[in-house]
Amino acid sequence: MRAMDVVPLIEEASKRVYSLVQETPLVPLPPRATEAGSPIAFAKLEQLQRSGSFKLRGATNKLMSLDEAAASAGVITSSTGNHGLGVATAAQFLGIDAEVFLSAQVSPAKRDKIKEKSARICLVGDDPLAAELAARAAARDTQRTYVSPYNDPYVIAGQGTIALELERQLPDLEAIFIATGGGGLMSGIGAWLHERHPQVEVIGCWPKNSAVLYECLKAGRIVDAPERPTLSESTAGGVESGSITFELVREVMHHAVLVSEEEILEAMRFGEAQGWSMEGAGGVALAAYFKEAARYARRKVVVLICGGNPSPMVLERLRASAPASSPAQGPR
Repeated sequence: MRAMDVVPLIEEASKRVYSLVQETPLVPLPPRATEAGSPIAFAKLEQLQRSGSFKLRGATNKLMSLDEAAASAGVITSSTGNHGLGVATAAQFLGIDAEVFLSAQVSPAKRDKIKEKSARICLVGDDPLAAELAARAAARDTQRTYVSPYNDPYVIAGQGTIALELERQLPDLEAIFIATGGGGLMSGIGAWLHERHPQVEVIGCWPKNSAVLYECLKAGRIVDAPERPTLSESTAGGVESGSITFELVREVMHHAVLVSEEEILEAMRFGEAQGWSMEGAGGVALAAYFKEAARYARRKVVVLICGGNPSPMVLERLRASAPASSPAQGPR
């Protein structure tokens, strides 16, 4: 699949998802004292989406694309949390039965949020890829639709509606920082920009502890890359063999930035100072921007704050790292 193939799907998505999806605000990003030059940066606040993350866009578009028979049969998905919550939210809105496969890595807090949306939960495996493989097998056995977190044209197109909003909100955009896991968000936004605004630089952002797709791109093929625990839980996990996002990300991404766990924490503390609820993945993109700010001085840049559903473990790390003289605020 090429970027040019995704563009018409994004146009279709933009005509149907907004009965549930919200257009999220773009706000100026306050500069830090350590930044060089005069950055002209903005934050796209996807944590204000109804489900707390951008994942609602792709899930809604996928479920709205189903024919009557497929919708009646119900859907299955797997998730590190946010995608499952997006699918559950969209399914409840549309009256579609949904089952979400979760690995042991997903926090009880996120599991409870999914349950609140009336979705059934199946716990399986120790990592996200194991849950994904089990969910796909169950979907085949029961003839239900599997809703991939990233490896699906309709999911990718739903995430791409962010680019259309940015087109209206900041017509002279010059660069965008995107936290990247399986590549669905990067593929959707990047495809639109690649075809319609090729001058815009697309920067993929990963935690050093879990940069699987980045390692795949370096290797030129999908590989099993080692991972360590990361605050960016939403981007953790392997990449499915044959994923369409591999070629799409390779086509649309200009530059990659890897950040440390301390850099993610610092970015999250900055976000909380603005009154934003941020999870680790949102901190990844912001940390990458701070790391590269001098390079983008005087250029119009967007940092995508992709989600605001931090797990209790991440919140504990964030609180423990807060300076004593400036306690971190609670999520809003």
